[in-house]
This record gives sequence, C-alpha cells and structure tokens, in this order.
Amino acid sequence: MQRIKIKELLKLEPNSVIGNDCLVKGWVRTRRESKNISFIALNDGSTINHLQIVVDHDKFNEDFLKKITTGSAIGVKGQIVASPAPKQPIELHANEIELYGEAPADEYPLQKKGHSLEFLREIAHLRPRTNTFGAIFRIRHHLAFSIHKFFNDKGFYYFHTPIITTSDCEGAGEMFRVTTLDLYNLPLTEQGKIDFSEDFFGKETALTVSGQLEGELGALALGEIYTFGPTFRAENSNTTRHLAEFWMIEPEMAFYDITDNMNLAEEFIKYLIKYLLENCYDDLEFLNNMYDKELLDRLNHVLDTPFERLTYTDAIDILKNSNQNFEFPVYWGVDLQSEHERYLVEKYFNKPVILTDYPKEIKAFYMKLNDDDKTVKAMDVLVPRVGEIIGGSQREDNYDKLFKRIQENHVPMKDVWWYLETRKFGSAPHSGFGLGFERFMLFVTGMANIRDVIPFPRTPKNIEF
Repeated sequence: MQRIKIKELLKLEPNSVIGNDCLVKGWVRTRRESKNISFIALNDGSTINHLQIVVDHDKFNEDFLKKITTGSAIGVKGQIVASPAPKQPIELHANEIELYGEAPADEYPLQKKGHSLEFLREIAHLRPRTNTFGAIFRIRHHLAFSIHKFFNDKGFYYFHTPIITTSDCEGAGEMFRVTTLDLYNLPLTEQGKIDFSEDFFGKETALTVSGQLEGELGALALGEIYTFGPTFRAENSNTTRHLAEFWMIEPEMAFYDITDNMNLAEEFIKYLIKYLLENCYDDLEFLNNMYDKELLDRLNHVLDTPFERLTYTDAIDILKNSNQNFEFPVYWGVDLQSEHERYLVEKYFNKPVILTDYPKEIKAFYMKLNDDDKTVKAMDVLVPRVGEIIGGSQREDNYDKLFKRIQENHVPMKDVWWYLETRKFGSAPHSGFGLGFERFMLFVTGMANIRDVIPFPRTPKNIEF
C-alpha cells in the first residue's frame, strides 16, 4: 500500500475517503487511553495538523502498545472513518501498526507540552519535532521558494557569489578568517607578521559578509541578478536580532535608479507576504494564536498599505519633534536605532516606511553621492516590530567619485581594484538591496528572537549543533 502524507489526506473531501484503507507514517505527538482504546495524535511534518489514530487494544499486544509513546516513529494501516471530533472530519482506525523507532518516556525530553523557547534552543536537534518549530521551518521553506519564484518570474538570474573572499563589503572588519595555516606554528615574515603567502590561497581570506560587490558584476553583464546564500559576521553581539551566520537575498539591477529600487523592494515584500498567506495559513494561524495575536492582522495591513517614503532629514525632524524619551539621542548624522525606526513605523505613520538620502558618513563607500555631496542615494525599508528589514542604494557608477569614496573610507585598493575597474569599462547606472532572510522570518512569524527562526543558530559561544 502506498503511503499518503497527512497534509494530502486532510486536503481531500472527507466523503471521498471515508471507508477507504490507507497507510500513514509519522511521529507520535500524544497518546491517551480511554478504557480499551488509545487515541494517538500522529504528525508527519507535512502540516501543523495531526491525524487522530484510534487503536482498539483488543487488536494489539499490550506490551507492544506500551512501546508507542510520545516521540516514537510508527506506520499505521487502517480504515478512514468519520470523526466525532469537531476539529477534524476524519480519523484512522488502526488495523496494523509498525514501530520504527522507540522514544523511551523516561529519556525523551519532549514528553510534556509548554517547553520554553530557551529550553528548546538547548536541544536544537529535537526542536523541529515541536509544533512551533515545525511551523517555522515549513514557513522558512515556503519563503525561500517564493523568493526564487519572484525573481525567476521577473526575469532575474540566480547568481552564485563566493563564500570565501578577500573583500570586506561593509567595511566593518568583523570577518571570520579562513586559513589552513597551523595556528600553533604560524609562518612569519622577517617583519614578524603572519606570512599569508604560505596559506592555501596565498593571501589573507575570510568568509563573506555580503555577495553584493560580486553581484554587481553579474548585473553589469546579465542585467538583473539576485544572490541568495549564507553570509557571516564576526560581531560579538548577543542580541535577539543578530546571528554570526545568516542568509541574505541581494538583487542587483542594471539601469535601475533609486526610485526603481524602492518600487522593487516594496513589490518584493508584498509578494512574499501574499505567497505565505496563501500557502502557509495554517502555520501562520498557529503562530498567531500561540505567540503573536496581531501577526495575521499586521501581515494583511502591510500587504494592503502603500509604503510611506521620506528622506532621512525629514525623519530626523519628525523624531526631534515627537516628544518621545528615546534611549539614544536624535540628531542629523546619527545612525538610526531600532527604537527610532519603530516609532516612525508603528506610531507616527502606522505603515512600513522607506527612508532615503542618508548622510554619506554613516553609509558604505559604494553608494551614489547626491548633488549636495553630503548625502547618498541610500534606502532602508522599515517594518513593524523589526525596524530595518531591507538596506539598499543606487550604486556609485562614476569612476572618479567612487575612487574618492574608497580613499575616504580607507578601503584597501588591493581588495577592490576589480570593483573600481567596472566603472572604467561600460559603467551604467545600477541599484540593489539586501534583505536579511532571518530578519524577514522574524517579521512573518511573529517570533521575538532570531535564534528561533533558523534551524541551528550560530551566535557567540554557541556552535554545539
């Protein structure tokens, strides 16, 4: 008999399957007994919903049934019947049960409901089996798929940028070194410095913080590309919004100006939300009920509302006149903090906001200068609860201006000469942005900690799994 997944079974019209025999396989979430009958809630990971298995004790050996506990893996053959329970129209009456793997009740750590998220982080190898993380990781899959679908349907090309690099795109220097050198016996130059010529690549290398610079090369040849891959920041930050390893989506588009860039970013966010609402509603509804009662309303509000667009300077004026007691002071030239961003989004405008034209001193060297020579054609997209979720800009396409910005920011020319050279040969206006995948996951799931939206979080002093 061919196995059917629980998600597919529950999608079928009940009257079309009642009376049929079927085979399901999965993990026991709960088992309760009533006289000579056991009720098993079976979940196979395909949906947040469980299938109720009704087990007549007279059909099975008592010692065998004792082995079927929470967490055990089983296969069940039986007949589908109408269920008296209001939440699910069908249930499966078991005729045969195969026990694939036991989960001893005195050892399995997920015996009870209501485990804290902090506890579940300590057992990251088992937490996907909970309702919460099953929902989150299904949403994560659908979000990744929808990102690829969005760009593919718009004619973008998926461009693979390197994970190992010599360039620091963000200029912060918080990078993880990549080396094959013996750390207990490092080769040294005559000046006493590490001799990287002896290393695998013959020079100092690190894990990438962004695929943007290489992505621009793709856009200046293919027109419109996007990257989607892991990035790494060696930032010693133990906050609810930071990871050392995370995923980034970075589209780069030739012949796009800053307005085109903003239009694409808004369209992109709304597309992803719409896709998730259409394909993950049960999981989103579960998270709405369990963790964030405003999640579904907030997602629908963002989907249906035009984003507010204003300059950084206007935003500073609003914040100064807000009479809010911010922890971080507000003045022109400050790098806005999450409290500032969330005030604009959640209290002042009550909608997502796109800020533009930031001071050049607080933005990266590659952003295009405005005519005032004080600000750059940058844009940040701010959303409720999270704050900044997208950062982007029109890129500087003028060779001389980019050369000057590289010097002003003390970026080593040996690391970016190739990037500068693209402004010498067939330079063109182009723009792009970056969306942090896990930040967006926080937004669409209502979770409060970024460690709870990635299967195996990498944070300072945490790399157990």
